[in-house]
Amino acid sequence: MTGPATPTSDAARRDVAAPAGTRRQASRVGVAVVGYGYWGPNLVRNFAEVPEAQVVGVSDLRRGRLETVAARYPAVRATTDHRDLLADPAVDAVVIATPVATHYDLARQALEAGKHVLVEKPMATSCAEAAGLIELAERRGLVLMVDHTFVYTGAVRKIKELVDAGELGRLYYWDSTRVNLGLFQHDVSVLVDLAVHDLSIMDYVLGGGPDAVSATGMAHVPGSPVNTAYLTCFFDGDLLAHFHVNWLAPVKVRRTLIGGDRRMVVFDDIEPSEKVKVYDRGITLAAGEQGRFEMLVGYRAGDMWAPRLSLTEALRIEAQHFVDCIQEGRRPVTDGHAGYRVVRILEAAAASLAQRGRLIELDWENRRAHSTHRPAGAVPEPQAAD
Repeated sequence: MTGPATPTSDAARRDVAAPAGTRRQASRVGVAVVGYGYWGPNLVRNFAEVPEAQVVGVSDLRRGRLETVAARYPAVRATTDHRDLLADPAVDAVVIATPVATHYDLARQALEAGKHVLVEKPMATSCAEAAGLIELAERRGLVLMVDHTFVYTGAVRKIKELVDAGELGRLYYWDSTRVNLGLFQHDVSVLVDLAVHDLSIMDYVLGGGPDAVSATGMAHVPGSPVNTAYLTCFFDGDLLAHFHVNWLAPVKVRRTLIGGDRRMVVFDDIEPSEKVKVYDRGITLAAGEQGRFEMLVGYRAGDMWAPRLSLTEALRIEAQHFVDCIQEGRRPVTDGHAGYRVVRILEAAAASLAQRGRLIELDWENRRAHSTHRPAGAVPEPQAAD
């Protein structure tokens, strides 16, 4: 994360790399990245590798970071004022990688300037802000995409393929753990920092949001946001999803268990090779003796197998998808509506957290910005061989 990319005075504005007016090659999408902190370098690198795109400029408030940009990408314009990039006709699309509190204002400015937008997750701090961005983008005919990076991993795409094909059967539970020691954030809770990843995965795999949520948590460091939290999502029927996020764990864990009545999946993102394992295990139910109401539970212990996964970097696929959607007028898989659903859950979780776990109902039908419509097509397959 970089510091807030708020407007600066004219005296503080300065370019440290390529001059203003740098032009992209014909028919290529000109991309500008706002924020060159933790995630920005990865974004610049991947967009630079997309043949149909050209990184035109990078903005950050810290001059040292811009000097790094100038050294690595001499042809890229680097500036301390993001407004320079918004005014540049060579920029077609803006990628926002700044603190969460700045997402809405920067995305709004970019859309109003006629630029397509890819914004880091969560896309905004409230549903009202997220809905406003969706409405603005749709009114101006611009692509609005949210950086739900995990959706573009081979592991998550395989899990969705299995679920959609009915390989797991009727889903019973979704159990996710994402814990580690630090890094403590000063501006957002552990739910916003860590749970947002798993919520975006769940939204993509299941294709919609829960009916209600309940969250509990605690801040153990004075002056800091909640650092340990538990979030439960209730779906129509008997599907239950649970998320454990923690900045105070002695080990790093990134594991999700998905249980169905046919098969079960373990997704371990730290596992170097077999990140997804499918277990042909579960229970069978049979009626008891005649005249008795008890059910007899049997256990099925079948094989385990690890499917082959794409090894192409997720951010590379995501960058290509964003550019393709701009050039072809398509709706992104992780569009503004997907981003809105995640923000809606986080907003409800914060309300529940403040009331010590009170159940918060989610009335999706009355939310104008919510849509369960899924974009045509799936996440694109990588162009290069794995």
